Amino acid sequence: MLRLTNIKLDLDHQPEQLQQAILDKLAIEKEQLVEFTVFKRGYDARQKSQIQLIYTLDVKTTLDDELLQTFENDTQVKLSPDTRYHFVGQAPTTLSERPVVIGFGPCGLFVALILAQMGFKPIVLERGKEVRQRTKDTFGFWRKKILNTESNVQFGEGGAGTFSDGKLYSQVKDPKHYSRKVLHEFVDAGAPEEILYVSKPHIGTFKLVTMVEQMRAKIIELGGEIRFEQRVDTINMTPVNGTSDKKQVTGVTLATGEVIHTKHLALAIGHSARDTFQMLVEQGVFVKAKPFSVGFRIEHEQSVIDKERFGKNAGHPILGAADYKLVHHCKNGRSVYSFCMCPGGTVVAAASEEGRLVTNGMSQYSRHERNANSAIVVGIEPKDFTYGSEDPKSEAENVLAGIEFQRRLEEKAFKLGGENYDAPVQLVGDFLNGRKSGEHGDVEPSYKPGVKYCDLSESLPEYAIDAIREALPAFNRKIKGFSMDDATLTAVETRTSSPIQITRDKETLESLNVKGLYPAGEGAGYAGGILSAGIDGIKVAEAIALSMLK
Repeated sequence: MLRLTNIKLDLDHQPEQLQQAILDKLAIEKEQLVEFTVFKRGYDARQKSQIQLIYTLDVKTTLDDELLQTFENDTQVKLSPDTRYHFVGQAPTTLSERPVVIGFGPCGLFVALILAQMGFKPIVLERGKEVRQRTKDTFGFWRKKILNTESNVQFGEGGAGTFSDGKLYSQVKDPKHYSRKVLHEFVDAGAPEEILYVSKPHIGTFKLVTMVEQMRAKIIELGGEIRFEQRVDTINMTPVNGTSDKKQVTGVTLATGEVIHTKHLALAIGHSARDTFQMLVEQGVFVKAKPFSVGFRIEHEQSVIDKERFGKNAGHPILGAADYKLVHHCKNGRSVYSFCMCPGGTVVAAASEEGRLVTNGMSQYSRHERNANSAIVVGIEPKDFTYGSEDPKSEAENVLAGIEFQRRLEEKAFKLGGENYDAPVQLVGDFLNGRKSGEHGDVEPSYKPGVKYCDLSESLPEYAIDAIREALPAFNRKIKGFSMDDATLTAVETRTSSPIQITRDKETLESLNVKGLYPAGEGAGYAGGILSAGIDGIKVAEAIALSMLK
């Protein structure tokens, strides 16, 4: 089979034109074309008046071998790669040990699923609740300001990605095509088949809930065990060869006091498991601070973004709600960029600790809400983590300083919002001119439970405020209306990625000093989003399987 790339057609082309484009490209007759499928479909909107669709196609002809020779020097015609998933092994029928997975977000889900499909019958420990009960708790927080610190946007079945846009694209290198395995499993669980070929696939929260339940059922059917409201308080370890330099996992102790024995433990805890990060450091697991970003959520009317991105084609069913990706390098050396852009979505309350306020963005599959939102964030380095600390010298030596930095910003946002989980907001025009906002203009903030208008210059370090004030007009030069006076900023976005990395061996994927401990996914510092977390989960599952088969 042949892989054809960069096949361009007009936005409103007829179906038969795609077949004709194949015939023209390969210079073959219709009878010589056996079949074809769309592997990927994107678009080029640089010329708004003449948007084109760009196809990657898998094509079977009666002349495949001859055509490969004919187009040997043409980068647009190659042999189709094998994107099928191949398991690394199968568990023995007499399984003497069961691997344990901590966390049941996208990464933990795929660790467990792949292990279950290979017959290893994993035990999953999730501190939060099953996804439907978790959804009730989360919606309860948004409506009634009642926060459950163990069941919220951050904690529970499905992970933080459940309450998001459900974006399924990533820039991670994927030579083994693990992303196809992730997408196919999602489709099998009820996701729309289009996620297999559209360039920026997404699902939406309500569809994700049902999918997660289906995947959980699949793991259980294959012999896996999922246990909710089971917080791990201690990872049990023993020295290797009588030395304290390296240890071996022997199991975990739960908050209930129960001990579960295992020598293979996947740690897929997500980026907000701060108490678990603290426990790991106290137990001597190698952890290091890492950069992340902080900032605000910005909202515009989606129609403004659609018009600027697509012109007269705004609202076209193939294009859907427009997105954007922006970056600006500031005079003070900082970088400001858009993150987690949610077309036709809402800004949501994402707190997981009392007295601290966090925002995030989400969309449903339809993306039909009035506003577009994204995070506008500034890169933060570990050297910045002492901001606001009462003891900067001590904080600078703490590998968990990034967590305390996040907490200080979240506490400040909580106070600015009135200490009742209402979010502090400001109009962009007022923010750029240094004056407090009093009410919204054309863009009504979507954040629930509610908002309080204020001066956001108090919510972030001065260098971050300066950087965002410089970046917004620069973004306006790329998307007209981006820094419009009535656009709305909502504080504060702090959970862009994990503030730490649990270091691991590049080959075995084990912790550098704890044998049998497999740091995984976004919380461990090895992923950034649903798709990359799923990919890392597959890698870790394979590493565990290979170790158990030795």
